[in-house]
Formats: sequence, C-alpha cells, structure tokens
Amino acid sequence: TIPPTEAADMPPEDDELVRAADFIPGIRQNLRYATEDNFTGQQIYDFADAYLRYGTVKKLQAACAELARQNLGILIWDGFRPVAAQEKLWEICPVPAFVSHPVTGSRSHCRGSAIDLTLVDLKTGKTLEMPTDFDDFSKLADRDYSDCAVEAAANARLLEDVMTRYGFKPYSAEWWHFSDTEDYPVEEKFCPEQTIFMGGVG
Repeated sequence: TIPPTEAADMPPEDDELVRAADFIPGIRQNLRYATEDNFTGQQIYDFADAYLRYGTVKKLQAACAELARQNLGILIWDGFRPVAAQEKLWEICPVPAFVSHPVTGSRSHCRGSAIDLTLVDLKTGKTLEMPTDFDDFSKLADRDYSDCAVEAAANARLLEDVMTRYGFKPYSAEWWHFSDTEDYPVEEKFCPEQTIFMGGVG
C-alpha cells in the first residue's frame, strides 16, 4: 500500500483527465464553446478550463517549452468535450467534415486527446495572424496555406511543425485542430467542474 503522502506526490496516470493549466503555468485559455462567441451563437458547455489526458498534457508541455524559446505561447480554444456537448454541436451542424458524429465519428475531443489552439506573442499577449479565426469552415481554414497571407501561412506552419514534433497529428480541414497520436477511449462519465454560472446565478 502506498502511504497517502507519497500517493499525493505521484503524477497522474497518462489516461487521467486533468486541467491543462495545473501543469502548464501561464497557459492561456478562451474556451469559445463555454460562451456564445462561437459559430453556433450558443453556449455549448458550462466550464471555462481546458481538460486533457495527462499524457496529452505532457506533450503539450514540451511543445510550449519550445515555443517559449521563440517568445511564443498558445491560446486554447477547446479541449475535452463531453459527449452531450458533441451531440448538441451535431444537432446544430451535422456536417462530418467539421463536427464529428457523436456516435459514429472519431469524437477526438470526447477522448480528451484533441485540442484546438492558436499562437500568442508572449511579450504583447496578442494572438498571431493565422489563416482564419477559430471554426471558420471556409477553404482558407485547411492546411493548404497557399491561399492565405504569407505571415499567416508561416505562423500556421510553425504551429503545425512544433505540434507534430511532439506527438500530435494535424487535421487537414482545420489549421487549429490537433489530436494526440496516442489513442484514448471516448470518455462517457467525466464531468468538468462548472466554472461558468448561467443566468448570473453564483
């Protein structure tokens, strides 16, 4: 039996869902589906912290460390997504190229091993120019960067290069979306702690 004091010091298991901010100090978050500021115009879930598998967080730590050497950081737009949230998105936008089917699709966000993110200048705190905003479903959002501004293309390629180097695979239709190369099951029961109070009720 492991003494309680030692158990408390042990790192999580790789498949455990954890708050990314607890392990990557200074990481920026703006979970767009926790607000109405997304393509649906609706709040999809009620928590404002990004959760990911601990194994995925370790890879993200390494990517962030390399970016920091260039005075760059990341801003998270979406991490773990409950199945109920995936169902709600599918009801609004049943297009497999942009929203995974809540039963038959890959549901990478529901596995806690996918992340939507962009680059941030650590000196100014501003996001870098990218091909599009988050959840832009036009052709400009894909990874053919020949149709966007030179600076935006360079920034998107930099993000892609760093993320793939540390164990993430990019999604061809969305420059912001990356999935862990390690496969995790869809999480059916985990419920992130609510950090947003609807209707002004605290």
